[in-house]
Amino acid sequence: MRKSVVIAALGLALALTSSLGFAAGSGPHAAWMDWKPGNDVSNIASLQRGAANFMGYCAGCHSLKYNRYSRVAADLNIPEEQMEKLLLLPGTKKGDYMISPMQAVDGEAWFGKAPPDLSLITRSKGSDYVFQFLKTFYVDPKHPNGTNNLALPGTAMPHVLSALQGLQEAKFETVEKTVDGAKVSESHWQSFELASPGQLSAEEYDAFLRDTVNFLEYAGEPYKAKRQSLGVWVILFLLVFTGFAYLLKREYWKDVK
Repeated sequence: MRKSVVIAALGLALALTSSLGFAAGSGPHAAWMDWKPGNDVSNIASLQRGAANFMGYCAGCHSLKYNRYSRVAADLNIPEEQMEKLLLLPGTKKGDYMISPMQAVDGEAWFGKAPPDLSLITRSKGSDYVFQFLKTFYVDPKHPNGTNNLALPGTAMPHVLSALQGLQEAKFETVEKTVDGAKVSESHWQSFELASPGQLSAEEYDAFLRDTVNFLEYAGEPYKAKRQSLGVWVILFLLVFTGFAYLLKREYWKDVK
């Protein structure tokens, strides 16, 4: 069980850290490209669930090397007892950085590439992309692992969350167009059709992804929620200060006029 989670999690990072690409069959702009997680880094309950998702599916292979267990627990209001039980990997301490136990040489030997760090994945790729990637796996018998992805066609990552989402088939429409005098056929994505249900409904799976993406966004900038909250007060202060500055200006210039 542990090994399968490790292998599945590695595929996630390999895919997410690859170059952003659009499937040839998705068309110039498809509906899935507008899917957004709608996550909120100020939602502590969501972040707690996301942390659990990360530790269950990703931490065996992937690090969050800029985050400490103790900092995450403090920010997410996780009691120390629960932190030690649910967050800490075997052999780690609460003050340690969240480093995966997998050795880079093992990752390279098994998969051809060492598992990358996920600390800044949402900052480099964007939360929308991570959400879309995890939602757009579909059955593809021609692909080595049996699945493909609209957001990252040809991805080496298997659908590690298929037990939760289920297996879906993609419906494409063939469109012919002329390019440099030659006719070219393209397959444009139309919709998904669930072929094999998973443990979660579509709404529950979206919620699972939203929490996971939310935690990864927090990991990329732990101070973001506080920064946004403080920003409101800064803007209010500047508005009030501007008002006083305007009144002072009128007082200085009234005699000149």
